[in-house]
Amino acid sequence: MDPVKQALLEDGAFHDLSSAIIPNERVTGRFLAKQDLVVCGLAQARRAFQLVGVAFAPKVCDGDRAKKGRILATVTGPARRILAGERTALNFIQQLSGVATVTRAFADRAKPARVFDTRKTTPGLRALEKYAVLCGGGHNHRMGLHDGVMIKDNHIAAIDDLEALREKVQALASGGKLIVLEAATHEQALLFATFPIKVLMLDNFTVAGLRRAVRAVRKLNPKLEIEASGGVTLKTVKAIARTGVDRVSVGALTHSAPAVDISLEL
Repeated sequence: MDPVKQALLEDGAFHDLSSAIIPNERVTGRFLAKQDLVVCGLAQARRAFQLVGVAFAPKVCDGDRAKKGRILATVTGPARRILAGERTALNFIQQLSGVATVTRAFADRAKPARVFDTRKTTPGLRALEKYAVLCGGGHNHRMGLHDGVMIKDNHIAAIDDLEALREKVQALASGGKLIVLEAATHEQALLFATFPIKVLMLDNFTVAGLRRAVRAVRKLNPKLEIEASGGVTLKTVKAIARTGVDRVSVGALTHSAPAVDISLEL
C-alpha cells in the first residue's frame, strides 16, 4: 500500500474530530525550517496533502541545504483539510530530512571516503530512508538480501571452514555476483584480500588496527575496495576515514537519525 495513504489512515485523517470546531475557510500555511537542515520528503508531503484535497507548493528541492528560517513549502486549501494532513506530512518530511541531514554531516566529515547506509532501517520505510541517504550525499548498500552478497561473521561461523568459504565465494564470483566479505581480525583481512571479492569490510577495528590492515591489504590487492564498519559516530568518522579506507558504512544514518525541527504555520 502507498505508505503515505497508510499513514493518513493510521492517523484518522479522514475523520478529524478536533478540526471540526474551526471555520473551514480557505487559508495558506507555510512549512518553516526551525534549524539548518538538508531537505527530503517533499514528494511524500505533497502526496499527503493531495489525498486530503490541499495544494502543496515546494520552495526548495530534495537534497537542498536550508538555513533556519527558510520557507520550505506552502499549502493552500480549506483549513480543516490542511490540519487533517498536517501531521502525516510533517512526519515524513521531518524524519526523512533528519536522515538526509545526518548523512550530510557524516559525508562531509568522511571525505574523500564515501559514506554508505545499511539495512538497519525502519520497517516498511527502507526505500524512502535510503533515498534520504542519497539526498544527504551518502551511498546505498544493497536494498535487501536479494540484490547483493554480503558475507558476515555469522555466515563465516556457520561454514567454519575457510577453504570451503573460498570455494563458495569463487562460485558466487564466477556467476557475476558483487561480493562484500567481512573480516573481524587482521588475519582474516589478509586472507580475505586474496578472495575474488569486490569489497573487504573491516568490522569493529580500532583506528590503529584499520590503518595497519589497510596498508597490508593494499600490498596484497591494490584494486580491492576497503570499507570500515561498526559503531561509527560523528566523533569517530573523520579519524576512521583518514586511515585510507575507501568507504565507511554507518547504521546510525537510518536507525537513529533524529527528526529535524520543521513547523507548519497558518
